[in-house]
Amino acid sequence: LSLSVLLCPRVWTSLENGRVMSQPAGVPVEGALYIGALFPMSGGWPGGQACLPSAQMALDLVNNRTDILPDYELELIHYDSMCDPGEATKLLYDLLYTEPIKIVLMPGCSGVSTLVAEAARMWNLIVLSYGSSSPALSNRLRFPTFFRTHPSATLHNPTRVQLFQKWKWTRIATIQQTTEVFTSTLDDLEERTKEAGIEISVRQSFLTDPAVAVKNLKRQDARIIVGLFYETEARKVFCEVFKEKLYGKKVVWFLIGWYADNWFKIKDPAINCTVENMTEAVEGHVTTEIVMLNPETIKGASNLTSQEFIAALMSRLGGMNPEDTGGFQEAPLAYDAVWAHGERGRRLEDFNYNNHDITSEIYRALNSSSFEGVSGHVVFDAQGSRMAMTLIEQLQGNQSTLSVSLYIQNSQPYLNNMTAVGCMMALAAVFPLGIDGHHIHRSQFPVVCQFRLWLLGLGFSLAYGSMFTKIWWVHTLFTKKEEKKEKKKLLEPWKLYATVGVLLAVDFISLLVWQIVDPLHITVEKFTREAPKGDLDVLIQPLLEHCSSEKMNTWLGVVYGYKGLLLLLGIFLAYETKSVSTEKINDHRAVGMAIYNVAVLCMITAPITMILSSQQDASFAFASMATVFSSYITLVVLFVPKVTPLLPPPLHKLFHFFLPPTVLSFIHRVVYSLSRGLNCDLPRPHL
Repeated sequence: LSLSVLLCPRVWTSLENGRVMSQPAGVPVEGALYIGALFPMSGGWPGGQACLPSAQMALDLVNNRTDILPDYELELIHYDSMCDPGEATKLLYDLLYTEPIKIVLMPGCSGVSTLVAEAARMWNLIVLSYGSSSPALSNRLRFPTFFRTHPSATLHNPTRVQLFQKWKWTRIATIQQTTEVFTSTLDDLEERTKEAGIEISVRQSFLTDPAVAVKNLKRQDARIIVGLFYETEARKVFCEVFKEKLYGKKVVWFLIGWYADNWFKIKDPAINCTVENMTEAVEGHVTTEIVMLNPETIKGASNLTSQEFIAALMSRLGGMNPEDTGGFQEAPLAYDAVWAHGERGRRLEDFNYNNHDITSEIYRALNSSSFEGVSGHVVFDAQGSRMAMTLIEQLQGNQSTLSVSLYIQNSQPYLNNMTAVGCMMALAAVFPLGIDGHHIHRSQFPVVCQFRLWLLGLGFSLAYGSMFTKIWWVHTLFTKKEEKKEKKKLLEPWKLYATVGVLLAVDFISLLVWQIVDPLHITVEKFTREAPKGDLDVLIQPLLEHCSSEKMNTWLGVVYGYKGLLLLLGIFLAYETKSVSTEKINDHRAVGMAIYNVAVLCMITAPITMILSSQQDASFAFASMATVFSSYITLVVLFVPKVTPLLPPPLHKLFHFFLPPTVLSFIHRVVYSLSRGLNCDLPRPHL
């Protein structure tokens, strides 16, 4: 018995000038770095149709630049995943077990990216996705090497809730395709609507056929409906919507905005509705979507404006209609994903699947990436997700109408404002600290004494109190035992403000009682008389003026004891919550670092200034420097990561002139590393 085996060579497919091209897999080339990519050319989201040409266009520009990876050339090895995790499993096996070695993986579709990102850690591979929105991918413990230029789908939910509140809707319904990305997004929406006092009265789901789910929505008289499904299923849903007459002026549909522009006009053999039927059914629906194309006419890292990028992409697509091309909206994200690979330091040709050091370096480079792309400013948060703007549109008369563009960030901005005001009050207290009898009349000195006391006291309560409040509530709500998590209280903003108010009231009352019962006044400390130089028959009596009261030590003991306990408790809570990941207060790790900074400086400064009270120059220098450093470090840690992505290019360049990118990267890394237990490197996977 003899057997003959016919080996079919593996080929790479690509879309060039509107045609699918193929080429045989090559052998490793010296100086080449290989990116393994999965582009869905068909399936639930055929985003590869536009994202692949976009990525290849970026690859050509990167390779032609001498200032980016000058010793290397990037090569793209790509397959069609069909947006199917099963197909992607086979292709991932081919990518990993066939030469050449890939240094980064670039998948699209949330289901495919979930599979790839979970497996990549075992091969020490970084995953950078251009088209994955599943909230589950933000889990750093499950996906430690994952980044994405497409933001998480939960970024839409705060916008949706704000719209519901604006139009005073208290009952909504939902229908979703049964996949992880939509289930986790809907879970997040349900939690947010509960906090806002909005009820989800009907929640329907389907796997492939939405007919029964749509009928149930009709039977329950649903009026405000949030739909979460892929584009192919969206056509099925709205065909059923037309049959059930679940549309019109009494019904408002909220859909995902990343479908193709004319998705409802595309011929689909899976439905039996005409284009006219579909157009009638989708009229008036509202979409929320991430801003994927930079609205500003500025040249970014690739020296292209967003308009020039679109023109170049259209040329590369060979005249294909953008409205019928899958992934055309996400193409800028794929383009910027390639550019994010730009700056690296080590000899990358030494990389292999057991080289954890190079993986850690690529991770740190991506984690600190900050550049202007064709999709806008590219920067990643602590979970590896893109931060971006939210766009709201409504289909009116077969044409999308822009409603509003919102930037959503759950960092409790009013508490951040309180921190900033408190820091400014503390900085202002430095000036009265340096005033003595040479600058003002003796009778006015008690006023200066009270002024510096109130500025420091209330400034500390506002600045530290607002940070302490954030950490307190994060610890209260998100570090409970597993069996209590379902019963945990909802985080309501008024509770945060009330907590700060209590801390401020305690300080205000204690200072008021101190001022009334035992007000500060001038006391003069006399030192040993000194004889001047020269033959003069006089003695000099050195005097030092202090702000003091009859029971000064008692009052200081009460104040220091109360604030000292707050500082110690703040350090404990910051440590306890360092591994908590929540969108309710998404900057609590930076707040934790700021608390460490304030606590350490305060606990060092307070006893030293008491010891040096008789040495006015040293005491003032120490107290003022500690106040200035703690205030500025707090402001930098809390606000620099928020401000830099929003600066326009001219101010961005000016900002980077005074605060270089290396300093900003250091700040981001320190905040993240402290929050993860003083460990900048990735956890080593168990092989």
